[in-house]
Amino acid sequence: MSSEGSSGPSTATSAVGRKKGSISAFLNNSYYRGIIFQALTIALIVGFVWWVVGNTVTNLAERNIASGFGFLNSTAGFSINFSLIEYSEESTHGRVLLVGLLNTILCAALSIFFATIIGFVVGVGRLSSNWLVRKLSAAYVEIVRNVPLLLIILFVYIAVLQVLPSPRNSFSLFGDFFWNNRGLVTPQPVFESGSGLIFFVFIAALVMSFFVRMWARKRQMETGAQFPVFYTALGLIIGLPVITYFLAGQPISFVFPELKGFNFVGGINIVNELLALVIALSMYTASYIAEIVRAGILSVSHGQTEAAYSLGLSPGKTTRLIVIPQAMRLIIPPLTSQYLNLTKNSSLAAAIAYPELVSVFAGTSLNQVGQAVEVLSITMAIYLSLSLLTSLLMNWYNASMALKER
Repeated sequence: MSSEGSSGPSTATSAVGRKKGSISAFLNNSYYRGIIFQALTIALIVGFVWWVVGNTVTNLAERNIASGFGFLNSTAGFSINFSLIEYSEESTHGRVLLVGLLNTILCAALSIFFATIIGFVVGVGRLSSNWLVRKLSAAYVEIVRNVPLLLIILFVYIAVLQVLPSPRNSFSLFGDFFWNNRGLVTPQPVFESGSGLIFFVFIAALVMSFFVRMWARKRQMETGAQFPVFYTALGLIIGLPVITYFLAGQPISFVFPELKGFNFVGGINIVNELLALVIALSMYTASYIAEIVRAGILSVSHGQTEAAYSLGLSPGKTTRLIVIPQAMRLIIPPLTSQYLNLTKNSSLAAAIAYPELVSVFAGTSLNQVGQAVEVLSITMAIYLSLSLLTSLLMNWYNASMALKER
């Protein structure tokens, strides 16, 4: 009895000690501790999202604001001054969304195209041996990139384009293009029966140019012989559609603008809001692209240039065939970031009333329907999709430019 009585507390104490030891060992184990912290983090995030959603639903109910996406089928009731598709005041808010999206893509695509050209020219110009070209390029970069983008947009729109003459005194180009304080008026193409064939031939020419480029690269890698890819592609892309145009009986005609009264009738009016935005975005983004190009060129070893000169290549060919291809591998990743920034910066168009996505859908439509959660969620999802698509294309291009070891 005495032995059993004395061993009881001792056994219990040792059991408690083993239990404390096992808990301590469990907490000191980095694997289990990581699981606990991750579970706590997920629980906090879920709880926060639950609180935000619940709070939003309660506030919407208190203000009698309807939820759902049925508003996309309701009549918008307002006009838009520039649209790539048919639109009227009787169109729906879903149509407004499509108009804003197409206007945003148009502005971003044009700006990316011009910003890339200007950026590469200025970037190469900063390394030019010509003193004037080098200093002018440096001045462009230092001035433009240190000015807020919104100010550049307002300057181009108000101080440059709004002071253009009235339609009666428009600047004329070739007698068919007119530029005034209301926009740029151009001839309007009219597509008749058979014009679709020209479009398909144009697409086929693009595909053929792509395969010609691949074949020329493979041929150069195997034999060292170069093929005039640029001129061949130019001939395919321009020559084949032109030949098809005449063979099909010239199915595309043009309606030329005519001045009647106080404005032009006929033709296409490209509003100054779009021109101002494209000019400002191109100039601003080009200043950053120029620095990216300059850094990429400087990263190429000088020995590469000397080796090219020793083989008898001219400075132009050395830059085009030796330096730029190697620099592109470093230029493309930051260039992708600039393209993404440019697309997002197009939302500043609301300052000059260009009807892009934020201005007409997240602005006018939102003020009418009052469904902020749905409208802003759609807008953010579209910008996210555009950014992911741009990144996907640039990553594919980057992979095609990567150095492939044999």
